[in-house]
Amino acid sequence: MIGQEITRQDVLRGSITEERAWWDLLHYDLKVTVNPDQKKIQGTNTITYKVLSKNKVMQIDLQKPMKIKRVEQNGKKLSVSSEGSAHFIKLKKQKVGTEQSLTIHFEGKPKEAVRPPWDGGFSWDQDANGKHFVATSNQGIGSSIWWPNKDHPADEPDRGVDLFITAPFGLTAVGNGRLVDVKEMGALKTWHWKVVNPINNYGVNINIGDYVNFSEKFEGLNGELDLDYWVLRDNLDKAKTQFEQVPLMMRAFEYWFGPYPFYEDSFKLVEVPYLGMEHQSSVTYGNRYQNGYLGTDLSDSGWGLQFDFIIIHEAGHEWFANNITNKDVADMWLHEGFTAYSENLYLNYHFSDIAASEYVVGTRRLIQNDSPIIGTYNANRRGSSDMYYKGSNILHTLRQLLEDDKKWRQILRGLNATFKHQTVSSAQVEKYISEQSGIDLTEFWQQYLRTTMIPKLEYKWNDNELSFRYTNIIEKFDMPVIVIVDGEEEWIFPSSEWKSKKFSNMIQEVQVKPDFYVDSELILN
Repeated sequence: MIGQEITRQDVLRGSITEERAWWDLLHYDLKVTVNPDQKKIQGTNTITYKVLSKNKVMQIDLQKPMKIKRVEQNGKKLSVSSEGSAHFIKLKKQKVGTEQSLTIHFEGKPKEAVRPPWDGGFSWDQDANGKHFVATSNQGIGSSIWWPNKDHPADEPDRGVDLFITAPFGLTAVGNGRLVDVKEMGALKTWHWKVVNPINNYGVNINIGDYVNFSEKFEGLNGELDLDYWVLRDNLDKAKTQFEQVPLMMRAFEYWFGPYPFYEDSFKLVEVPYLGMEHQSSVTYGNRYQNGYLGTDLSDSGWGLQFDFIIIHEAGHEWFANNITNKDVADMWLHEGFTAYSENLYLNYHFSDIAASEYVVGTRRLIQNDSPIIGTYNANRRGSSDMYYKGSNILHTLRQLLEDDKKWRQILRGLNATFKHQTVSSAQVEKYISEQSGIDLTEFWQQYLRTTMIPKLEYKWNDNELSFRYTNIIEKFDMPVIVIVDGEEEWIFPSSEWKSKKFSNMIQEVQVKPDFYVDSELILN
């Protein structure tokens, strides 16, 4: 997607169009009947919204091959025109300030995910006993791949979602939030799940299988939190062992980030036939009940095998992605960078500073620096996949600059409190951290987020005098860094010009402290 031409469809999907701007999304009432045998779905979505300004056209998104059958408001059918995946509903005159609702009827065979969760859609699978095993995952491709909605991250339903999933009798359907009711209708069964908090569209999910359930209580910062687990029947024993990491995760992240953001909606892990995703209050799991990332250590440090990657990473998204959500996918590093960073904070809490450091530094081998980690705004364009581990190393470097873990923890917790249940821009987060840290981070953010250049510290020494400068930097970049001189840590303050610092003894060896994400080169005299 990086470097591709921006099309009209990209703009319609990725920007706040005139037909999106005039109304504020309040609630979805989504009813979906799933037919696994035919790989078809049909349903309705009743959208409740507030009229912010005068406009008679509403943009709703639904991707092919799904179809809108009809749209109704106040018992009357409304006309719909379409431009690719964007559908424009012509409304009657509506008074500014009022709440309104309309119902969209839809059906079709939704796109089947080829490589979920990266290539999104429906996963139609079977378990080891031949029973249907169905799930959705659609972060990148968008929730409109299977249901009609306002498919832009800037506007979430303030009052949440009521999700009704109808599936064949003998299967269990699991969605977001709490289970309200189950109704039998002959050969079908409907499961009503309710989310009361705002939720990003891509977080709404459907999971269907031969599930069994177990649960526990977690005594958290905001009281008693329900932890629920839905797994395939044959995997119950393995799940009970592997999911012992969930309370450990919750304890670590509440320490670093503040209270779990969705106590009212509970926390769930749900087994799925793909690797996993951060669906809000319904985190999906497919890591095969083993530690690491499918049994491997992404950092090559050994520490990545001390935790189940999917439990820790995807649950970390409850704070960064689900609590704090990017307004534009160009800023998706706010989701992935902070959550990748949560992996080493988990290690920090349960193991040590050394474990955290070795892990995050180890993940640098995955960074490509192919393009900036911030993408193109208003065009449904994410930045580089470096947003994960370049993002985490940026934040780890920033922690070193503060030299105050208490303040750093206050900043992370403050982010989740200040921007709770909000959609934000990278600029807002950058400004908040700069203000709270008391450091002017203007060039820091510009260097690391908006260029592919990694600062290089060139250094040399003569007797007891160390000389140094930065290359590969933007103008005015002057981040201080710790160097280890003959085993002793010392702060230096490089810029683009050569500077020097004298030491009391003859210098024998110099290296940059690994916790700083900079390159270095010894310049021979």
